[in-house]
Amino acid sequence: MKSKALAFSFGAIFVIGLAIATPASAQERLRVWWVKAFYKGEDDALLAMIKKFQARYPAIQVELSQYPPQDTIPKTIAALDAGEPPDVAYSDVYDFQLTSKWAYEGRLEDLSGLLGPMRERFTAGAFEAVHLYNDAARQRAYYAFPVKQQTIHIVYWRDMLAEAGFKETDIPKNWQDYWRFWCEKIQPAYRKKTGTRAYGIGQPLGMDSTDASWSFLTFMDAYNVRLVDNDGKLLVDDPVVRQGLIDALTDYTSWYLKGCVPPSATSWKDPDNNVAFHNKTIVLTHNPTISIAAKWLDDMGNSALTDSQRATARKNYMELIAVAGFPNKPDGSRMTYRASVKTGVIFREAKNKAAAKQFVAFLLDEANLTPYVEGALGRWFPVTKAGQQSAFWQSDPNRSMVHQQFSNGTTPFEFTKNYKFTALNNENVWAKAMNRIVTDKVPVDKAVDEMIARIKTVAAQ
Repeated sequence: MKSKALAFSFGAIFVIGLAIATPASAQERLRVWWVKAFYKGEDDALLAMIKKFQARYPAIQVELSQYPPQDTIPKTIAALDAGEPPDVAYSDVYDFQLTSKWAYEGRLEDLSGLLGPMRERFTAGAFEAVHLYNDAARQRAYYAFPVKQQTIHIVYWRDMLAEAGFKETDIPKNWQDYWRFWCEKIQPAYRKKTGTRAYGIGQPLGMDSTDASWSFLTFMDAYNVRLVDNDGKLLVDDPVVRQGLIDALTDYTSWYLKGCVPPSATSWKDPDNNVAFHNKTIVLTHNPTISIAAKWLDDMGNSALTDSQRATARKNYMELIAVAGFPNKPDGSRMTYRASVKTGVIFREAKNKAAAKQFVAFLLDEANLTPYVEGALGRWFPVTKAGQQSAFWQSDPNRSMVHQQFSNGTTPFEFTKNYKFTALNNENVWAKAMNRIVTDKVPVDKAVDEMIARIKTVAAQ
């Protein structure tokens, strides 16, 4: 049987219709909305999976619509408001902004029957992240399906470190000495040697930057701050929590105030620390995927580039860029990283939930899910136990560092316990507090009290 394209267009919407050429009357229509991937290999793996699905289920006509990440949420909300949601929907940003809210509002299908038999194949953290509360049903259940996950990493240039006159073995392991090293030793030494105005630390502070949220919350974790308990109840009235927030926010903003972070960092959006790193105007930054390093891995195999450009990309990825974890916490203990589990959903009002569940089950089969995750070149980490043991994660030093960070254990975000934290993330109360200090020059304790007041206004149960 031949395949036929149902629709194909470019622009804000990228639509592909895939179908086996059987009589239209004999086919069920399955509308799948999916995020447009960062790397071509990830999209290719998705299309290969759909082709396999349709060969297995020729009576189901899959209509795949792909959208850029920034468009997925407004498109999905508009479809929900119109009563015409897709049957299956996935975006890299659903978990951070909407999945737990939709579950709370009773807008998602309970997938417990589908996911229950698979539970042993997945990590506990992956299933914890999709075990969400439905206020209408007054229960927690599996209202989303886990696809992949991410955590935060440090990246730095080995050659810039060497030009400053230091070796990787010189990098301190403890918290304060670590950041002082990049600020007070590497930055002045590199500037003196090269005559360029590079900065030691690329610290995101932009209010339109999710990287700023991730990075600050990691500093907060370093100070052992917990904002909610396991039931989602706020802990911010505890004086110990307030002091921890003051310590974390003081620490985070201090490097900017000392002149070791680019002044433009207060207006950075998510791509901007990547750009600064690639341009070598910063020596180090932190990022919630290894996309900074993987950009060069992608360039290594890009046939549109010259041999010289691919050689440069290979040298950058294999030799010059280091992916690392964070230093030990201020109390000397090892960091535990928070993981963001990327979630897909089936809406309660979906027109074809039976076929949607078949599709999700097929996607989550190890033979399909692992190639899809690995197609992103290490940008995402698997949520299945077998996927994490794949040789892919030990085949180069950058990905093996990602594997090591996840192997040490992770913790979930607050929004998995209290969905109202999705609103706080959307507001970026964390970056607002940073900017109150570095731009408006308010004392740290005042900025923290303002932040606590906003958290209580939005997230109190």
